[in-house]
Amino acid sequence: MIKIHPTAIVSDQAIIGEDCEIGPYSIIGDNVVLGKANILISHVIIDGHTTIGENNKIFPYAVLGTDPQDLKFKNEPTRLRIGSFNTIREFVTINRSNQMEEDTCVGSNNLLMEYLHIAHNCQIGNFCVIANAVQMAGHVHIADNATIGGQTAIHQFVHIGTQAFVGGASAVKKDIAPYTRGQGNPYKTVGLNSVGLMRKGFSTQVIAEIKSIYNLFYRSGLNTSQALEQVALMDHLSPEQQVLIDFVKNSERGLSN
Repeated sequence: MIKIHPTAIVSDQAIIGEDCEIGPYSIIGDNVVLGKANILISHVIIDGHTTIGENNKIFPYAVLGTDPQDLKFKNEPTRLRIGSFNTIREFVTINRSNQMEEDTCVGSNNLLMEYLHIAHNCQIGNFCVIANAVQMAGHVHIADNATIGGQTAIHQFVHIGTQAFVGGASAVKKDIAPYTRGQGNPYKTVGLNSVGLMRKGFSTQVIAEIKSIYNLFYRSGLNTSQALEQVALMDHLSPEQQVLIDFVKNSERGLSN
């Protein structure tokens, strides 16, 4: 059964899944698709070509799927896709992409806290915790299980790796490697996210293997190219080590120090 409050404005063209609850004063646009069992508490605006999965809880004054804040945008029917089981808190804003070739995407099982802004073409993974007032420019990529502290500003095109922990009030201008932690303006990597990895069930052996590669890039005195040359000589790398190595190889903005 779909529950729509009498004060909500829901387009006849929108697709609303079973067991959705659309609270007071919410507005749902023509091209919105909601999967089943989504809860919009009140005053939620969802617009544009926005597709949302199942069992998301969206708090008041969240605004999803509006036009990108980009002067290059040509009023194309660009898209926003959001997965399932997300908690989207008050005043979160998520924009559609700025061109048809790429969507703005948010995965599943994320906690998106108050006043967070996710700009056009950002790609957010699964099981991320992104705290209050984090501000993302366009084309930011955040991998699964990352944690971003409150009031952090993230430069456009930055990539943040899986299991990374970014301390609050940071200014992030370069890529942040998987499994690492850091903080600051400018952002500085200070070590592995060891506590977070243990809490996620990583064994001491796996953490030690990750640390050996981390030390090569961050503690050996070698530059990135030299460290990659050393890595190329290694055999029997673990999957976690390979994730870190591949991230470094593919980094376009360079690694945060």
